[in-house]
Amino acid sequence: MRTVRIYHSGPLQTGDNLFLDDDAANHVGRVLRMQAGQLLQLFNGDGHNYAATITDITKKQVQVLITEAVPNPVESPLRIHLGQGISRGDRMDFAIQKAVELGVTEITPLFTERCGVKLDGERLSKRNEQWQKIAISACEQSGRSVVPTVHPAISLAAWLTQPTKELALTLDPRASATIKTLTPALAIRLVIGPEGGFTDHEVAITASAGFNGIQLGPRILRTETAALTAISALQLQFGDLA
Repeated sequence: MRTVRIYHSGPLQTGDNLFLDDDAANHVGRVLRMQAGQLLQLFNGDGHNYAATITDITKKQVQVLITEAVPNPVESPLRIHLGQGISRGDRMDFAIQKAVELGVTEITPLFTERCGVKLDGERLSKRNEQWQKIAISACEQSGRSVVPTVHPAISLAAWLTQPTKELALTLDPRASATIKTLTPALAIRLVIGPEGGFTDHEVAITASAGFNGIQLGPRILRTETAALTAISALQLQFGDLA
């Protein structure tokens, strides 16, 4: 039987007898309906897995005993910061989920000219929280113990002004370069457009900011497919995807 993996936002240490935070307790108690004596694997983003036993459980609280801490060496040697154009519906959720499963280290949702999604104020704050929870859930599923940061959504223009020493890439179906032609790198900043892609102006400003255009082949991919494919190809070329 597969070990249940749960994210706990607080500090974890062998020998601690502690209460899980509210989200973790709700998932363990109400969703999974686990009982005292059952085993869990916890992680909090520090790169370790923590073996734990449920010592007490009620409708609102779950208490666990941490019995072991083990480093979890599953992180890719390739660091990828994904700038993802915000898309409608659940396409953005899908892109974030799969990007985390494939090993990205950071994600920044981007407002672009063809974004088509109106978010601000409280709605934007809630959506950012939702995207971070999707990243956490993807870590639980994929076995990662380092949680990628989903940064607050900003405009493409603002993101391009951020200083970086990473190899900067723009996914552009009209580009001549491919991932196979790139110089090997250990840190990549990859920007992908929303539904409908980038405008000519946006492609131009990414180039002005030092981003190199790359394409994935002769077919035009949906934005969520493009993210999954590009990250997979980068991990295969420079990372740990076998």
